[in-house]
Amino acid sequence: MPLSKSAPEQKPTFYHTLPNGIRIVFRPTPSPVAYAGIMVGAGTRDEEEQLSGMAHYIEHCVFKGTEKHSAREIINKIEDIGGEINAYTTKEETTFYAATLANHIERVTALLADLVFHPVFPEKETTKELNVIFDEIETYNDSPSELIFDDFENLVFDPHPLRMPVLGTKKSLRHIRKSDAKAFMQRCYNPEHIVYFCTGNLEWKTVKRVAERHLSEVPYKSRQYTRYAPANMHNNSISYRKHTHQIHVMLGGRAYPLGHEKQLQLYLLQQILGGGSLNSMLNLRLREQNGLVYNIECSYTPLSDCGYWAVYYATEKEHAEQCEELVAATFRFIKDKQLSSSRLDRYKQQLLGQMAIAADNQENAALSMAKQMLYFSSSPLWQQTYSIVAQTTARQLQDVANEILQESNISTLYYR
Repeated sequence: MPLSKSAPEQKPTFYHTLPNGIRIVFRPTPSPVAYAGIMVGAGTRDEEEQLSGMAHYIEHCVFKGTEKHSAREIINKIEDIGGEINAYTTKEETTFYAATLANHIERVTALLADLVFHPVFPEKETTKELNVIFDEIETYNDSPSELIFDDFENLVFDPHPLRMPVLGTKKSLRHIRKSDAKAFMQRCYNPEHIVYFCTGNLEWKTVKRVAERHLSEVPYKSRQYTRYAPANMHNNSISYRKHTHQIHVMLGGRAYPLGHEKQLQLYLLQQILGGGSLNSMLNLRLREQNGLVYNIECSYTPLSDCGYWAVYYATEKEHAEQCEELVAATFRFIKDKQLSSSRLDRYKQQLLGQMAIAADNQENAALSMAKQMLYFSSSPLWQQTYSIVAQTTARQLQDVANEILQESNISTLYYR
């Protein structure tokens, strides 16, 4: 079956910017469920090192009370209408969002605005929540397959603030006070770096009216600092004694930032090497053909001004050398030889299918739309993304492989 160069028609996206700088993005869907949220361009990289974990701490603690609602009232405001509310923190963003029936959009938006712009950080509640975060850190530390990502980011980005873990440390979190949290929000929660997003079976005029009613009161204030990109990385190799049964390995290096012209081509390369499909090159070589690993995955994380790629796997200690040789051989193959048209088309079809499934997930689609709006003030049509992947050539893919997988751009981290 020939590879389609286009995707199904997509509904229009609506945009608006409030006088205070907050941007609004809305995409109508036929679903009776609406997703609404506030994405703030403030994350781990914006923290002071001695207060590492601040952005994530705030994400937790705004739910403990606001000027209008107690912690229990916040929960009931959503659960009484059968909705769900959630939040997450990354290196660059903090996002608060909810899912509910579309007719409750005003109630949800009012609550989100209250959480983000009017938290009070009651000491009794935030002290309890700190213990919850400590448990989260310990759970993370007990999972080498997750912890290794933090340690690898430290290796790739050191000494830049991007190296710091999202959760912070127990030591740094114990230093955080209410005044510190409010100061961080005053410094980083600037309207020009905030997006209100919504999807669902609603009218644009309704969404716009609701957003204006509950977000226009936020005072304008410009950001008084500028993020800076990390310096170029030098390849490195580090080994940590973790006393794990298996050796855990992560290797990789710097990659393209968000919006780079080769970003989607690198996503395709990632899919070919170790994406979610069982027929990825690394999975076939290390697991299916040799039975050396249970799982091997390749990831690509683009950030606003940089990015990184990585390959992760765990294996028995006696298989470590063979695994390294097979990974290196796979890299050489993808750099030295262009894929045949039929093989490349199969991989492209896999990625396009996964992209379509992700776009069909309303929650994923809403969050992706918000992130595009935050950094580019628009959310590109699904057809545009689809077309770029479909038209990627074997030569373009080989060029990206030779640029990204060069030995000078590969660092390795071991848990032994």
